[in-house]
Amino acid sequence: MRIHLKSPYGETLRSWGALGSAALLCTQVAHAIQLNLDDTESIKAAARVAADGMMKYYTGNQTGEIPGNFPQPYYWWEAGAAFGALIDYYYYTGNSEYNDVTTQAMLFQVGPNNDYMPPNQTKTEGNDDQAFWGMAAMSAAEQKFPDPPRDKPQWLALAQAVFNSQALRWDNSTCGGGLRWQIFTFNNGYNYKNTISNGCFFNMAARLAMYTGNETYAEWADTMWDWVSRVGLMSPQYQFYDGTDDTLNCTSINHIQWTYNAGVYLLGAANMYNFTNGSAIWRERVEGILNATEVFFSPQVPNVMYEVACEPNGKCNVDQMSFKAYLSRWMAATTKMAPFTYDFVMTRLRASAQAAAQQCTGGSDGMTCGLRWTMGPKWDGTYGVGQQMSALEVIQSNLIAKVSGPVTNSTGGTSKGNPAAGTGGDSSLTGISTEAITAGDRVGAGFLTTLILVGVLGGAWWMVA
Repeated sequence: MRIHLKSPYGETLRSWGALGSAALLCTQVAHAIQLNLDDTESIKAAARVAADGMMKYYTGNQTGEIPGNFPQPYYWWEAGAAFGALIDYYYYTGNSEYNDVTTQAMLFQVGPNNDYMPPNQTKTEGNDDQAFWGMAAMSAAEQKFPDPPRDKPQWLALAQAVFNSQALRWDNSTCGGGLRWQIFTFNNGYNYKNTISNGCFFNMAARLAMYTGNETYAEWADTMWDWVSRVGLMSPQYQFYDGTDDTLNCTSINHIQWTYNAGVYLLGAANMYNFTNGSAIWRERVEGILNATEVFFSPQVPNVMYEVACEPNGKCNVDQMSFKAYLSRWMAATTKMAPFTYDFVMTRLRASAQAAAQQCTGGSDGMTCGLRWTMGPKWDGTYGVGQQMSALEVIQSNLIAKVSGPVTNSTGGTSKGNPAAGTGGDSSLTGISTEAITAGDRVGAGFLTTLILVGVLGGAWWMVA
């Protein structure tokens, strides 16, 4: 359920359109984040400014608040994504300032079965929501983020638990397979098989195959790739669409393209390329996905990333304002798994990082980040966790050549796994019943789907036919 967040400016954050009043209340100092992409320390300093700005919204470490949760209107999945960004922050900069709060959040939200199904979220949790926390745990294992205490769940085991719990949800009853968006039948969106939920599963399968060397994970990655292709969520040109309705047996596709869909499959494919020792088919797929990302880079401001489905018409919602963070994150990580992508990726991440830093001119400090990097130093008047996270990820991604690649069980990884984690099934959850779901919970669960359908009907000019 979504309520309104008091912004740092004392105004209520409702939607993009309502942000103009906040902009009027603030004197735009136009300092911007200073960034020299040829200076490692400058990149680290700029990343710190963006990270500090993101964490100004966090209340989970305050007395009486819940560790791991950002205040509304930020959904739980975005909190997992934000802590994933802080895990990346430590990886890139070595700055441990946010390590303790990140570890606290990541462990508090694991739930009674250590699979990121916490009681405070489970009623409305989707597969993609759970997966963003699982992928953050996977990054912690790969990047050697400090391991939790021995009596606590370990990063690799948490990622395995999320993967295993979702493998049990593979649904052959409609569309020949795939994952549903929602986990429970009583939530709006249960009949939607969306590309991000299936992409997160593919991403985790490929990365777990790389980390553990276990062929079973790779087989699942192959299975998911083949299903997404067969059902039409991916085009022959490697464009990834939003999702499909299983009540129509997935015969009608929502053709909206989002940055995070391309990104999540890109990194999965790059891991499969590496896992298969550079196979030609996975190289072709990585190259195809990369070429298809051109739709997310502005034709007016070359190589600068934008959310093509909603930035031009000013309709990005709170969730969508964070999506560029994930394409940035996964493009950079791809260069470690598939080094031949480096020049293509970094040309775009450099230009986008510079533009993102220039857009961080809002607020009373003159360094609050907006969404529309194509606007240069003219702040677009928006602010929030998503804007700060996107700036953070695209800026710190420019340090990718300065850090080592992800570790595995055989190359220095220290995180302990549990191949049986998460295999108890959803029926093992207690306290979950249809009667427990409120009308407000249903509204929250169906919010994104509703906006997607509105977009389909009202904004077809930017959709791929």
